[in-house]
Amino acid sequence: MGDSYFEDFVATHLFCPECKMSVPVKEKLLLILPDGYLFEYICPNCGESLGERRVPLKDKDRIYF
Repeated sequence: MGDSYFEDFVATHLFCPECKMSVPVKEKLLLILPDGYLFEYICPNCGESLGERRVPLKDKDRIYF
């Protein structure tokens, strides 16, 4: 089995310690870095940050940096 199955893994539900339950998350673009994008997962109920995800830049986007 190759590692390519989970290259673009995106969370839809995460556990929120404030709400004490699994919630559907909102994904917000936090930063655009020279090597990629940084997204943050937010609880829609309380606004707590539940995690982050880094996505590497595609070759076509590198011309802007």
